[in-house]
Amino acid sequence: MEKQSGILNSHEPAVDLQYIRESLLAALDSPNGQMKTKDVIRHLHEAQRCERAIREKELLQRYGSQVISYFAEGAEVEPRKIEPKLIPITEPDSLWGRIFRVATLLWSVPVSKGYGRRMRYLVVDQYNGKLIGIIGLGDPVFNLKCRDEWIGWNVNERRKYLASVFDAYVLGSVPPYSLILAAKLIGSLVASQEIRVMFRERYARREGIISKCMKDSHLVLITTTSALGRSSVYNRLRLSGMVDFVKIGTTEGWGHFTVTDDLFQQVRTVLKMYEDPYFSNYKFGQGPSWRLRALRKACDILDIDRDLLRHGIKREVYAVPLATNWREILLGTEVMPEYQYHSVSEISTAALQRWVIPRSERMPEWSCWTRQNTWDTLTKYVI
Repeated sequence: MEKQSGILNSHEPAVDLQYIRESLLAALDSPNGQMKTKDVIRHLHEAQRCERAIREKELLQRYGSQVISYFAEGAEVEPRKIEPKLIPITEPDSLWGRIFRVATLLWSVPVSKGYGRRMRYLVVDQYNGKLIGIIGLGDPVFNLKCRDEWIGWNVNERRKYLASVFDAYVLGSVPPYSLILAAKLIGSLVASQEIRVMFRERYARREGIISKCMKDSHLVLITTTSALGRSSVYNRLRLSGMVDFVKIGTTEGWGHFTVTDDLFQQVRTVLKMYEDPYFSNYKFGQGPSWRLRALRKACDILDIDRDLLRHGIKREVYAVPLATNWREILLGTEVMPEYQYHSVSEISTAALQRWVIPRSERMPEWSCWTRQNTWDTLTKYVI
């Protein structure tokens, strides 16, 4: 770990390599031999979740009283009268954008901001004006082995047609709706025609981020990945003729979620010190995520075994076909998708009858949920 000379600017603070090495080792020292139960996975995400919550402290202090009014109490929910509406978020600093940011703090696993093309929605119950859940869609990762093998892509096909795929990086409901299986309702809505229409309005005839070529993409497939290993929400999420979440494989258990943002910034100072281009050379489409690649290079510099980045959590990967000829579109043998046109209203009606209403009648505890319960969860780390 001998430091190269003449690299650091004389005005920059000294880099404590030993401290950063020990901090990184501690962060990566997850119990790889331990069974990865959902509770264990939640615990492994705790530091990052706490860090994200603290960064939103000002948001909660400034807008908390306004935003919390959009979260329901159990007494305000009528399962048989739930009427979901998609509200697209066009301005991150709008009221809707703040509600979305606050809602993500309820997730056990910290929610990313997505990257590249993005579409974000609040799902609001028109019956009472309260938040049911959120949907965040964005560009998928370029390399995902199980997805590419399932589709049948080679490298060139993936590069050409990936623009017709979106990834649901956050998808779920908030309490008390989450207590009556509304997460399955929210998941089902990604197959709605309203989302496909907005995709075309925003991204038709756009230059591809990777290819730099003009593309006229149609959204024909949505992927998503379970947060806590095996997914009880996505498993058997199917509405005949409308929605089908197909399990296509699992991730390989590599990742960096135990490395907090603050620690990663320290790691970047090491890369900068050694004039390593991964300090700031993020470019979408260059293999695994820039952050993971940067950490691998830092491990080499700091004499840390790269295999410690294998946390061993196998996350389930699901795909939701949106057209009957989705595979032909993604392989380039057909151009125009053959959609089945199902609206938010149609899908919601089916999902409510299939999951939400029966659960609300079998397990009435949800009706006791209060806004204070939600606020206590939101402010667990910051107030």
